[in-house]
Amino acid sequence: MDAQDDALAVVQAAEAFAAEVAHWREVRGLAKRELARRMSFDPSYVSHVESGRHKPTEDFARRAEEALNAGKAIWNRWLDYDTARTPVTPAPAVSAPRRGEQPYASGSAIVVEHDAARLDFDGRHYRLTMRRLLRNTGSEPITRYLIRISVDRYPNEPERSNAHYRVHPLTWEELALTASCRGEAMRWQAKHDRDAFKEVWLRFENDEGRFPLYPGESVWIEYAYSVGEEKWGRWFQRAVRLPTENLTVELVFPARLDPAVWGTETSMTAEAAPLRTAPVQREENGLRIFSWSTSTPALHARYRLEWRFRARPERKADEGEFR
Repeated sequence: MDAQDDALAVVQAAEAFAAEVAHWREVRGLAKRELARRMSFDPSYVSHVESGRHKPTEDFARRAEEALNAGKAIWNRWLDYDTARTPVTPAPAVSAPRRGEQPYASGSAIVVEHDAARLDFDGRHYRLTMRRLLRNTGSEPITRYLIRISVDRYPNEPERSNAHYRVHPLTWEELALTASCRGEAMRWQAKHDRDAFKEVWLRFENDEGRFPLYPGESVWIEYAYSVGEEKWGRWFQRAVRLPTENLTVELVFPARLDPAVWGTETSMTAEAAPLRTAPVQREENGLRIFSWSTSTPALHARYRLEWRFRARPERKADEGEFR
């Protein structure tokens, strides 16, 4: 491996570490500021590490591992990074630029006018359908949009969960991810691909051409994917990462399972508390549908819906999550 390959390996290992921290922070439902407080760091430090402005350190890795109870997953990513950077010396003049915090074009800004999430369960598989009305409030065209898919079957037993996904990782084949915009299929590109965590760029383009989101424009995008019950579980979390005007969630279960649903919300300044309004329930064609919505949710807020099937025995510690 030459010096340029070594430098690229270091960059990739640092990105993998940052992604692992972000994954476990969101699994635990913590804002960056709250995690920094628990780690006794400056409020902005976690943000700097996750964005790549600060490189990982052993002290940060140890504290993050302890604060997030990640079953050594964060620590292992630190060891990968530490190993990758060992052969790199300052002598060669190698250019390995790091991408900045802003994942979109400079001068762009996205507002989510409406975020509608629907989860359908058929007794064996979950199908997630996400529809978002995006508005470009910036001055440059937007050519891609970042999404996350994250699962954690045993959130209270991270080592068990990590071991489970090492043997049974999420695969692109089973996810069967599809995305569309203006009736056009969207090309997608993996940014991070880990056993239980995926980050994906949805690109405003396909084999037929490009259709950027220009300043002042609004457009609906839709993407969907599937996860088997053995890898998902009985909770669904929505994180508000961009300014959002309206957020709705719909859970659709077979009525024969006699599902019961409840939820919590977490903000940057408060621990988890019950949702301020209860999900609305209705039945249609043998399905029990639970709907919940909120207007102008706080940035970085997290809304988590949980359920159990009263007509079917509970699986011990069987849980999972979406981002």
